[in-house]
Amino acid sequence: MTDPMPSPESGEATTSHDTHSGFVAIIGKPNVGKSTLLNAFLGTKVAPTSPRPQTTRRGVRGIYTTETRQIVFVDTPGLHKPKDALGKYMNQEVQGALADVDAILWVVDLRRPPSDEDALVARQVRDLPKPLFLVGNKTDAAKYPDEAMKLYRALLEGRTGETQETTLSAQNNPAAVATLREQLLDVLPENPFFFPNSGASDQTREQWAAEIIREEAMKKLREELPYSVATRVNGWTEREDGLVRIEGEIVVEKNAHKGMVIGAGGKQLREIGQAARKQLEVFLNRKVFLGLEVIVIPGWREDEEALRELGYE
Repeated sequence: MTDPMPSPESGEATTSHDTHSGFVAIIGKPNVGKSTLLNAFLGTKVAPTSPRPQTTRRGVRGIYTTETRQIVFVDTPGLHKPKDALGKYMNQEVQGALADVDAILWVVDLRRPPSDEDALVARQVRDLPKPLFLVGNKTDAAKYPDEAMKLYRALLEGRTGETQETTLSAQNNPAAVATLREQLLDVLPENPFFFPNSGASDQTREQWAAEIIREEAMKKLREELPYSVATRVNGWTEREDGLVRIEGEIVVEKNAHKGMVIGAGGKQLREIGQAARKQLEVFLNRKVFLGLEVIVIPGWREDEEALRELGYE
């Protein structure tokens, strides 16, 4: 399994003049499968996924490297109408990614016709002079995929830049994912590699583990509470006996939320911790002790200093 994080021993980035590399933004409205597609491209998990929209909050970079080519995927938050400072930050992450990439993947959900949020995405990319790939996702669950794709295509009417289309299921169609990845490798400009040859993400191990914890919290918690939850990892110790000890925090906005995350007798928190620990052990291939604490930072989604402290900067 590919290491989800670059290691200090992985060496310097390749500098050969025969190499091609570039950045590819994965964009779309919330919950269309962008992170699932990124993980499928890489063959390992670097981005959190859940059935809930807005699981991705920051631009996660996933790195795919062959002998002579390297794609740096930028998985962006879902573009949406923001309701708070966190939402504004997430949209800025999308706009920042679009300004500095070599190609764009616009992922759409073929189970549904375009929404106002899809139209918002189309306006962001229609006039950009960069190769654009319109990716119709979830085709295996769509009743009328061809008709839906036609409606999404219409949102790009008037575009003069290079545009390609494909349909697939990011979760269940590895051959189509691999074909799309090859197409992306072909459009990369001549550049040295931006990252070392091994490692699938530029996240620190602490950031990666915190996202795994938040993913499991989002799956377990109901209604609006998942969106007021943040996570961070404050401690990572690797013992001589092979055990990895990770100390994490789940951050909520209100004292009432703290009780909901902990649950009766601590049951909810234990379930979140157990599910996250199992994921961490699979990817690290080591036994993990995961200690979780729930803390309150009042109104953190509207507090720019708190957002910075939690890594949203």
